[in-house]
Amino acid sequence: MANNLTLIKKYIDLLDEVYKSATLTADLESDSSVVRQGTNARTILIPKMSMDGLGDYSRKDGYVSGDVDLEWVEKTFNYDRGRRFSVDAMDNEETAALSFGKLASEFIRTKVVPEMDAWRFAAYAKAAGTNKSEDLADGTAVCAAITAANIAMDEAEVPQESRLLYITPTMYNAIQALDTYKSKAMLAGFAKTIRVPQSRFYSAIDLLSGVDKTGSSGADESAGGYKAATAGKKLNFLIVQKNSPIQFTKHTVNKVITPEQNQHSDAWLYFYRAYGITEVYDNKKFGIYASVSKT
Repeated sequence: MANNLTLIKKYIDLLDEVYKSATLTADLESDSSVVRQGTNARTILIPKMSMDGLGDYSRKDGYVSGDVDLEWVEKTFNYDRGRRFSVDAMDNEETAALSFGKLASEFIRTKVVPEMDAWRFAAYAKAAGTNKSEDLADGTAVCAAITAANIAMDEAEVPQESRLLYITPTMYNAIQALDTYKSKAMLAGFAKTIRVPQSRFYSAIDLLSGVDKTGSSGADESAGGYKAATAGKKLNFLIVQKNSPIQFTKHTVNKVITPEQNQHSDAWLYFYRAYGITEVYDNKKFGIYASVSKT
């Protein structure tokens, strides 16, 4: 049994490492210390503060009283996805444990991470304070669009620090091809620039159920995963001020059951589940700017 436990630990460590190296949205994860449990297990409470502005100071009466309002806004978790896999013990043994080990790591890298990123980017694009529909033909047009985005965020008094630029490799390379001082300075103005494959970068996506629904006049979604929604458009770039999103993962399961523990078959079982929330603070929507292709 000790050997099995060692093997399980090796797999779990590998899964964690693969996820951290592949995700593109880890920088936006919210600080869990600022949230509280909601009225039930499906909700959390987010603090929201508002206050009065300055008033005239009186040399006779002194300061004008002001009010500070701190309210806890309840938000509902909106992402709950999972999958179970089974690998026959002999198949795993005959491939020197590669069958199970490769399945688990590849699932995280090629299925879990792209979907989480795509879900988050689509949610942020939908909630963006500015959502600009535009086709950008070349590097000059991309630079002009990013400059316009920064100006719009400056005018909305969004802090310049901690702005992250998410951009497709095509758009990024178009900027790099200009090879000018202005283009380099523009990119250097962001806290970080992250290149996002177009396959993860849409204004709207559909999460597939993992179930074959053809018998009930639906579609075969047994492969699971996600796809661009019918109304989804390609994103050119997304600028996110780091404190604007609510991105919180409450529960993640990487669970392994050995053939000895499996009461139904002589097989390794692997379970994965992710439960969390992706949203934007009500008063920080202008901390997100989305440039969306017209096509």
